[in-house]
Amino acid sequence: MGWSAQDLADQCERLGHSIARNVIANMESGRRANLPLVDVMVLAAALETYPVCLIFPVGYVDRTQELPFRDLVPTWDALRRFTGEEDVPEYDAGLVPEFELHASLVRTVLASLEEEERARFAAKTATSRAQQEEAERKRTEYADQAISAKYNLRHLRRELREEGVTPPDLPPALGDVDPPESDPNTTPEERL
Repeated sequence: MGWSAQDLADQCERLGHSIARNVIANMESGRRANLPLVDVMVLAAALETYPVCLIFPVGYVDRTQELPFRDLVPTWDALRRFTGEEDVPEYDAGLVPEFELHASLVRTVLASLEEEERARFAAKTATSRAQQEEAERKRTEYADQAISAKYNLRHLRRELREEGVTPPDLPPALGDVDPPESDPNTTPEERL
């Protein structure tokens, strides 16, 4: 970005977390080997990049030390293990696979709804009966995909809640995925 160490220190200060110019200079020269995670996060925000890019600079360094006192490994492989994209035998992935599935289902629903709307428009503006029928067929296909993905998403979100996990927020367009919460002050008869 063409910044000096002082420019970067000033930007960190604007973000609300001071990192002194001499600390930044020591990081650049390699004299400072350890860096608190909060500093990595603030430096990434100041440099308008992702924190993982500072830890594993893919494309700039071919090999990196993934763990202290270990041999160098390909930087891309280290990054993929760090983010959980590459499975490591016997490692616990936590809830990452469930959250990745959630994100995938959300993308599928949104894309299907968008394509359904395009097909609906194509059916309305079709100039022939054959074009209209084809557009309606596609609209139905996309609607079915959206319904299926919403069903799977609703099921996944229910499973997460049953495990005591708060599922990720949904975009406003998917407000109908979660069933409405019942008012704890109502009786079962009033809920009907």
